[in-house]
Amino acid sequence: MKLDNLKPGAEVFIDANIFIYHFTGVSQECSRFLSRCEQEDVKGVSSTNVILEVLHRLMMVEAVNKNVVRPPNIVKKLKRSSKKVTALKEYFAHIQSIIEMGIEVKSFSFETILNSQRIREKFGLLVNDSLIIAGMEEESIYDLATNDEEFTKIRSISVFRPTDVML
Repeated sequence: MKLDNLKPGAEVFIDANIFIYHFTGVSQECSRFLSRCEQEDVKGVSSTNVILEVLHRLMMVEAVNKNVVRPPNIVKKLKRSSKKVTALKEYFAHIQSIIEMGIEVKSFSFETILNSQRIREKFGLLVNDSLIIAGMEEESIYDLATNDEEFTKIRSISVFRPTDVML
């Protein structure tokens, strides 16, 4: 389903790519969605593991955009020079704005991590994706904002995807 079609009042879990597309300016639909969260038209929820993924990916994007390093092996190149890492600052400002958008960030318990194994075994999802589903189950959240096709095989949730991503 289209991200713009989320009904007012919906509680929706937000995957990392929605934030990435907004902050990198490649999806107006993601930006509109996050604005709806900020205006409390929909209730946005995410998790610490998702925020960490966003933080990491935005750092890599900034490093490339500022010509601090060039692909491939961005992480490896940044690890070789702490001065290059200290020059990066914009990615963190984006992360701080997530709370200002009214997004509730949940911390998963160790039990959630254990429960995520059942999800991996059943659906073949990777660790972070299975944690999202386990966390959604625990919080009784059934709507997911993501551009990850893998989630469409989970019949117990509704997946809302942006249709305008321009990479």
